[in-house]
Amino acid sequence: MEPNASNLHSHCVEITMEVHKVVPPPHRSTFQKFKTRLKETFFPDDPLRQFKGQPPKRKWILGAQYVFPILQWGPNYSLKLFKSDIVSGLTIASLAIPQGISYAKLANLPPIVGLYSSFVPPLVYAALGSSRDLAVGPVSIASLILGSMLRQEVSPSKDPILFLQLAFSSTFFAGVVQASLGILRLGFIIDFLSKATLIGFMAGAAIIVSLQQLKALLGITHFTKQMGLVPVLSSVFHNTAEWSWQTIVMGFCFLSLLLLARHVSMKKPNLFWVSAGAPLASVIISTLLVFAFKAQHHGISIIGKLQEGLNPPSWNMLHFHGSYLGLVMKTGLVTGIISLTEGIAVGRTFAALKGYKVDGNKEMMAIGLMNIVGSSTSCYVTTGAFSRSAVNHNAGAKTAASNIIMAVTVMVTLLFLMPLFQYTPNVVLGAIIVTAVVGLIDLPAAYQIWKIDKFDFIVLLCAFLGVIFISVQQGLAIAVGISIFKILLQVTRPRTGMLGNIPGTDIYRNIHHYKDGMKVPGFLILSIDASINFANTTYLNERILRWVEEYEAQDAEEEGKKHSSLQFVILDLSAVSTIDTSGVSIFSDLKKALEKKGLEMALVNPVGEVMEKLQRWDEGRDILRPDSVYLTVGEAVASLSSAVKCQPSNRA
Repeated sequence: MEPNASNLHSHCVEITMEVHKVVPPPHRSTFQKFKTRLKETFFPDDPLRQFKGQPPKRKWILGAQYVFPILQWGPNYSLKLFKSDIVSGLTIASLAIPQGISYAKLANLPPIVGLYSSFVPPLVYAALGSSRDLAVGPVSIASLILGSMLRQEVSPSKDPILFLQLAFSSTFFAGVVQASLGILRLGFIIDFLSKATLIGFMAGAAIIVSLQQLKALLGITHFTKQMGLVPVLSSVFHNTAEWSWQTIVMGFCFLSLLLLARHVSMKKPNLFWVSAGAPLASVIISTLLVFAFKAQHHGISIIGKLQEGLNPPSWNMLHFHGSYLGLVMKTGLVTGIISLTEGIAVGRTFAALKGYKVDGNKEMMAIGLMNIVGSSTSCYVTTGAFSRSAVNHNAGAKTAASNIIMAVTVMVTLLFLMPLFQYTPNVVLGAIIVTAVVGLIDLPAAYQIWKIDKFDFIVLLCAFLGVIFISVQQGLAIAVGISIFKILLQVTRPRTGMLGNIPGTDIYRNIHHYKDGMKVPGFLILSIDASINFANTTYLNERILRWVEEYEAQDAEEEGKKHSSLQFVILDLSAVSTIDTSGVSIFSDLKKALEKKGLEMALVNPVGEVMEKLQRWDEGRDILRPDSVYLTVGEAVASLSSAVKCQPSNRA
């Protein structure tokens, strides 16, 4: 009997495929693990790798170039590069001057502050920034948020000095937040503003910004201070007596001209200069018309006299105490995060087009320091603007020197050309803002999100409707909250799926995805497609046992028997990258529950950390027995099937 049993056993082994041993990862100390996790969390780009193996002098040079990228491209700067940069610099200056004045009014600040903010910040960014295409200055969304949040507690018309002080203080805190995120390597925080959130938020803000311009486009004097759709439209139609037909005609003409110029440049990118020069041309033409016909005496409001000279220092206007400190910090946090997200997104977009990389953390530090310096030189929140950066890119900018040229042009304007803007009509500034923010409404992107992920589209709608009907900051908060809720759902309700065999192979895939995938009789093979932690262990335990019950019920029904043929439950852990102590305990609980049903449990491919923690937990080797852990699903099925076939003969 023994020789026959031995021969039969050999035969059983021969019909199975080779079974590879699952080995634990190499031993590492707790300090080594902590170091690796810290590095991957805060230093995934390994910024210090360029210093390895370098002599001390070279390290100092590389360090200086890392902090001041201008030292990297500056020594190799040539006349050829300058020719390209001067064209792009002058082009974006022609756009920055009218936009700076317009966006300052949007933020309820004196128009001159918009020009100040287009002078100092670009100089700081040129020295510290790593993007060649980013054109720095005030932007519509940050201007809108800053103005609306501060105006909730302080009136810009009744107390303009205090309002200005709070604006500079908010800019300082925005800069501190931005620079801190870069220095502490916490840039991943801004990733909570998903693409869907930003598209919905930008579209809603664009509509709110445009509706706010109805005051200037219609010539209304008494206009609501609220930002919602209903209050704005109510204010517009309750003050029809204040509508000025002269203002409406001028606004319609220049808005049509600007939108036409934008359309031409979009259809033919080589004519970028048309949309870039249109705002300044509109300002010049409208100013001449007002001056020639004395239109300010016929219902058309004008900017008025602007202060000449360069940025006055404003560090003495910063408020770090008092009852408004909370308002200033909150405004700085919101505007800082929003402007930082926009600036980095714009920088990365154009860097990808030209095939170079932008260091996100360096950009955060550059934008943050730019705003800190700006707050001390009469500037409010600035960042990389998409419209100006697109013009800068299309104009052929080669380096950040285009920002320096733009700043010099603005400086000349501040010193010598300010009297020329005295008669500029507010209606044209409103038309410039509307034209600029129309590009923020991205319908193709919204449609694409609808096609790809309906939940993301709901997030987009919540951001959009929240901004329009409630407020800018609350709409954003709602969208971020829903996005975080989605992440929590994914963490607490991980996907599980039943795997089947692809005929003719040892490949196992989800049978709901691959229709030709076949169940293996006697086996329930499940994949867990997420990390296992305290937040989802209860759900996974219940869901796996429900899989078992459903399989047994379906199997018994198909076979017409009272009992199912199920014998093994195999858990594929290939997608489980991490596990905690609560997650480890789930396997003990599952094993006990399955044994009560007369079933065996096997694990497939527990990776690195999972295998290591399971070993420490399973000191009695109850879970990690050699016949319970396999490298692939195919090996597990073959080995366990072979064992079942051999059992009757062995008993004999």
